[in-house]
Amino acid sequence: MAEEKAASEKEDSSALVQPESDEEEEEGGSGSPRWMTTFADLMTLLLCFFVLLFAMSTIQDEVFKEIIQSLRTALGVQTIPEAGTREGLIMDPSSPEPREKQREAVDELGAMVQKELEEIVSDVRELVLFNRLGGMVEVRESDVGAVITISDMVLFRSGEATMVPEGAEIMGKLAEVLKQFRYPIRVVGHTDNIPITTAFFPSNWELSTARASQVVRFLINRGLNPLMLTAQGFGEYRPLDTNDNAQGRAKNRRVEIIYERASIGDVLRQQ
Repeated sequence: MAEEKAASEKEDSSALVQPESDEEEEEGGSGSPRWMTTFADLMTLLLCFFVLLFAMSTIQDEVFKEIIQSLRTALGVQTIPEAGTREGLIMDPSSPEPREKQREAVDELGAMVQKELEEIVSDVRELVLFNRLGGMVEVRESDVGAVITISDMVLFRSGEATMVPEGAEIMGKLAEVLKQFRYPIRVVGHTDNIPITTAFFPSNWELSTARASQVVRFLINRGLNPLMLTAQGFGEYRPLDTNDNAQGRAKNRRVEIIYERASIGDVLRQQ
């Protein structure tokens, strides 16, 4: 019994040791581990990918040079810069200022224009208050610029374009203020929608234009530069109020003296 028991324990011990031997043979054998195969495939794919990228990059450079040469041939010049990127040519050092500097210059010019407009409006308002011209002469700042509005009742008789003495007196004072500013002036005449047909004015177009021209001639005689003056007439087609009642029509009959933002900016830009 003792011998049988010893033989049985020896077989059990041999069975326990055998799997360890198999595992050692699997891991420590002469062949490579299985994961090496997958890793080698991955490295090969990555190498192919980078080789492909390099090849594509080289092709784009060659295409870029061919495009430059084609442009030279088409334009007949040899001064097209070769330096550049795949997205486009590098800016030449002598190119215009960066956008930020341009924006700063525009903002500075806008501030100067705004200051001039505010000064015009302030001086005209002071004239209106000092001479008690409220309701006859008004001034406002708009998107267009500084707009001085003079009622036709102050300057002209109904249906006429000859300036009355009272209107000439007011325009003389206004001209002294306008002479301070060396900017272009646009004088615009407006009427209501009541038709007019006379020997001098076949329609409101002629009447409004004649009134604007009369104001321009007056300002020239008071020393304003004729090169800075423009006369326009819009008839009844630019109303401020309704033409359905007398009050609205009276408001629409007017002469406007306009300092435009754009014109002031052009003058300041040249200084």
